[in-house]
Amino acid sequence: MDESPAETAPVPEVSNGWADRTPEELVAKSIAPVKKQFLCPPPIRACSNEQNDAVSGGKTKPAQTSVVKEKKSKRQLKRERQQAVKSAVGICPEVAKRGDVSRCPYNDKCRFSHDIEAYKAQKPEDIEGDCPFMTAQETCPYGLACRFLGSHKDGVEAGDVSAHRRSSEMNGLSKDVQKLLWKNKVKFPKADAKLKALGLLGHANSKIKILENKKDDQVVSNNCHVTDGNGCTELPNNSDDKMELAAEIREENGVDETFSLESRPSKKPRSVIEEEILSGEVDDGGANATAEVVEPSCTSPEPEATADIVSPESDRSLKLHPREKKLIDFREKLYLAPLTTVGNLPFRRVCKGLGADITCGEMAMCTNLLQGQASEWALLRRHSSEDLFGVQICGAYPDTLARTVELVNQECTVDFIDINMGCPIDIVVNKGAGSALLTKPMRMKGIVQAASGTVDCPITIKVRTAYFEGKNRIDSLIADMGNWGASAVTIHGRSRQQRYSKLADWEYVYQCARKAPDALPVLGNGDIFSYLDWNKHQAECPELSTCMIARGALVKPWIFTEIKEQRHWDISSGERLNILKDYVRLGLEHWGSDTKGVETTRRFLLEWLSYTCRYVPVGLLEVIPQRLSWRPPSYFGRDDLETLMASDSAADWVRISEMLLGKVPDGFTFAPKHKSNSYDRAENG
Repeated sequence: MDESPAETAPVPEVSNGWADRTPEELVAKSIAPVKKQFLCPPPIRACSNEQNDAVSGGKTKPAQTSVVKEKKSKRQLKRERQQAVKSAVGICPEVAKRGDVSRCPYNDKCRFSHDIEAYKAQKPEDIEGDCPFMTAQETCPYGLACRFLGSHKDGVEAGDVSAHRRSSEMNGLSKDVQKLLWKNKVKFPKADAKLKALGLLGHANSKIKILENKKDDQVVSNNCHVTDGNGCTELPNNSDDKMELAAEIREENGVDETFSLESRPSKKPRSVIEEEILSGEVDDGGANATAEVVEPSCTSPEPEATADIVSPESDRSLKLHPREKKLIDFREKLYLAPLTTVGNLPFRRVCKGLGADITCGEMAMCTNLLQGQASEWALLRRHSSEDLFGVQICGAYPDTLARTVELVNQECTVDFIDINMGCPIDIVVNKGAGSALLTKPMRMKGIVQAASGTVDCPITIKVRTAYFEGKNRIDSLIADMGNWGASAVTIHGRSRQQRYSKLADWEYVYQCARKAPDALPVLGNGDIFSYLDWNKHQAECPELSTCMIARGALVKPWIFTEIKEQRHWDISSGERLNILKDYVRLGLEHWGSDTKGVETTRRFLLEWLSYTCRYVPVGLLEVIPQRLSWRPPSYFGRDDLETLMASDSAADWVRISEMLLGKVPDGFTFAPKHKSNSYDRAENG
């Protein structure tokens, strides 16, 4: 280990005055009590903190010379993408895999470039190190496009990207299902049956059903035939004509077909299974009885036909009792919370290797999933090493959540589905989702009942103490949450108004855990940053099943190792760098080792580094353990690398990324999404 200048030189004159304060005074002001010999004056910067977070080409932009980029329209961006595809940069993937132009099945009709020499001329230089796929004793699926091409032992010979991902990753959205979602041709028989039983189907559906039940109303259409003696009209056999007639009925009765929130799909999607049910290929057990609500028919069914139709809600022997559902034993397991942006698959694999027991995907919006957005479905991906894995979804209405749950349960392999009712971000709350649900307990009830009644998979929920600070209300609801159908409840000990300021109210979390029924596991969340915090909460409230770890894992992912080994790990800068190297290797395996994959990995690495800079090594502290609310002062590390890792400058984060992923491209810019240095406005947890 290099000898730090701070260990040989006298204590520097610190301009912020922290060197004159006692450790107790610093802790009272939420300042990390770093030993005096490691303190240093804060860096002098020519711009404000927020402006300093923007980095271009590895250099901080001064406030005087910063240029605001012109926002490009979607048409401009599309034109640029098309031009890039036609240029040498956009080489055909099939040609790049093998280095052979004849490999492309489209030949001259291919929209990508086939000029191998031009691609080689403009390709950035290779990155030092071994290809992540070659180190895993696999064939690199990117061939000529790989940024580690020099380490390929067999030249350009490439493997298959999809085959590699199928072997290690799951929960991908198939193209066939995605196209059906795009065309709104997916139905949800289980969700609609449950919503119908709860009376939570869309407003338009209920109006149509009321209209159908009125025998005196006669609907006359150009496509219809004569009315029979019962006053009903005979609809044409064409299903498209039926839908057109349904639209006319809606318009005549003043029913708006559009929904009020983006979290609700514009039309009811259909599933492949439902199409098979309608064709008679699969028996749906009577769940398709709700088709009467979606597609109105005025023909009266014969008594013999209705006798054979059994609805799952009417026949209780077909419905799974909540106690018969698969149960997850959360007790004393280390649970990595779902974390926006940073909690991606490579990060979860790092935490899994450091001791995490339960992992959960990033929060996904229900509307985007129902629309088949590939970027949203990517948040649900799962690695084979995640043996206990769940996904977290967020929505505002029971019908949206129920249909999303059915779709996820059908297309993905998950152990549980978590519903977010605590997200404090404005864009989510303003649409009635996340923490906004805390002000609407009846809607919370409807969401949990509809979701849990649709699938056999355990449904868990994550909440905050309340929406407004000082007006806690979860304690009055938690006794009923188990009856609604929730398999577990996670309580973050802060209100939505509080965001991440002040400390989490663990006494209130304990109170809720004691009020919860024995069959409902309660998990606590908030400010866990050491094994002592974990032990304290488990000892003070045995009713808690476990604790969820969120921001603590972002700052130091080895917290899981500390808890399992019951020690404070004075981790060295070299060990921390090895963790970053593991993350980069896993990121390249996940996002790809070509230029696009390298830069995607770099972006997510920089987002993570914006949190890890808040860690203060154990050997530098006067008081241990470090608290999550402490602000670290400017200090020297025990070696140059530790000093670099302690920097809160985005330019230094870029330097670290260049140590692992090579030089940043020309025109590179970076600004952290969540401004993790704003302690009272962090967006994760």
